[in-house]
Amino acid sequence: MQTNILICGVGGQGIVLASKLIAATAMEHEIPVMSAETIGMAQKGGSVFSFLRLGDDLYCPMFPEKSADLIIGFEPAEAVRMLPFLKDGGQIVVNTHPIMPVTATLKGSDYTGLEMIDYLKKNVAKAAFIDGESACREIGSPKVLNMIMLGEAVRRGVLPFTIDDIEATMIRTVKPQFAELNSKALRYNK
Repeated sequence: MQTNILICGVGGQGIVLASKLIAATAMEHEIPVMSAETIGMAQKGGSVFSFLRLGDDLYCPMFPEKSADLIIGFEPAEAVRMLPFLKDGGQIVVNTHPIMPVTATLKGSDYTGLEMIDYLKKNVAKAAFIDGESACREIGSPKVLNMIMLGEAVRRGVLPFTIDDIEATMIRTVKPQFAELNSKALRYNK
């Protein structure tokens, strides 16, 4: 059995680390995994996405439209943009807090993300919406959004491992001084 995951958002949200944690956890559980990321725009606040495939008989990290079991959208517009990859019956986990693109800022747009959230609510039956900004504020750091989103994605039951599995990988991966805060974010559930 294969599981296809697409993680998307904008640079600086921790998408690449979330992808690496999923891949490393899969490898630790002897689950074959392939991944591919676009990271060139990460430093500029542009679009970033990561394809992950878990399971047997993998030949390419990318997958076609209508085949993602799970989309983790760190930004609402990016989740909508990647929605064509979601398969029928697939699930999404979306941060409701928008990040205004630089081009919209320069044009004086008033992008709030609400229209994107409404679109997702109307078009995806299995969707979880996380107020990432409030969650990060409650936890005490704006840098833990990736762990919040990853924790919710694991709770959705699409990934073949538990919060404890991801946490163990995270503890081995991040600097020790950030492990406790990231564990708290990973286990955040509201």
